[in-house]
Amino acid sequence: MDAIISYFSSLNPVAFFTALPGNIAQGIIWGLMALGVFITFKLLNFADLTVDGSFATGGAVTAVLLVAGCPVWLAVIVALIAGVLAGLITGLLHTLLGIPDILSGILTQIALYSINLNIMGCANLPVSYRNYSLLLSSSNITMAIIVALGIAAVVVAAMYWYFGTEQGASIRATGCNPAMSKAQGINISFTKVIALALSNGLVAMSGALLAQYQGFADINMGRGAIVIGLAAVIIGQVLGEAIFRKKMNFIIRLIFVIVGGILYYISMGIVLWLKMPSDDMKLFTAVIVAIFLAVPYLQNKRRTSFKKVAKQNAKSVSQEGGNS
Repeated sequence: MDAIISYFSSLNPVAFFTALPGNIAQGIIWGLMALGVFITFKLLNFADLTVDGSFATGGAVTAVLLVAGCPVWLAVIVALIAGVLAGLITGLLHTLLGIPDILSGILTQIALYSINLNIMGCANLPVSYRNYSLLLSSSNITMAIIVALGIAAVVVAAMYWYFGTEQGASIRATGCNPAMSKAQGINISFTKVIALALSNGLVAMSGALLAQYQGFADINMGRGAIVIGLAAVIIGQVLGEAIFRKKMNFIIRLIFVIVGGILYYISMGIVLWLKMPSDDMKLFTAVIVAIFLAVPYLQNKRRTSFKKVAKQNAKSVSQEGGNS
């Protein structure tokens, strides 16, 4: 009992709230990455593991270009293009060579590890705010949050517009029912390649922003990115449906992906504040993702269970009997 009291008395709420802005800033940046995962995982129904590699590619390209003296905006654009190329490779492996979606992503991810090493020439490349002009940095977290929110708003607006166009609707149709889409004359191979390119472009841009925020690009900075992206997507979806229910439209889903990223990093901040072992962070991440992945399934199972249907039928019968 004394040990429990001593443990809780050692927790400092001020330390948690001090770290909260940093968690929010990182959550927004990873939320942008999660928007890329949203395109493949939710819209295209494609299990793309390329993101672990393309995220690091974005950081590597940005760091190298900044060191070479390029403007930061140009570095971010080139990083986005590099991510698009990575997505194109995965798409072509899948559509032209017939490699399954998971394996095509894994192959590209493995190749990108060596490519990223060749880009940087080392495993870690610093880009301190003291030496370079950056879009955002952990040295000024308030400004980093504002810039990240501004970029997120532009990306969400662009995605909302694009997926309302004919091509965007074709991508969504391909994810919903590939056979029917093909029967309607949609080139599903083309839509898959385009969606994968857009997805990994967003992921690489997020990696470019994170490299600036943390002050360095690292060869392993994308490890586990797919899990974090899925966590943000699922957390945002579950929370959004709980709040808006049937009124949750497409733009709200996009916004709540960003919210999911923020909530994920706040939860990680809580885990660290509770002095849980930092070596177990991946374990905590897996548990959080598993819980939120299970929630939609369990909710749907509860709604469609025989017991629930029987109660609803009994209630409707009793109401009809009372009315008669």
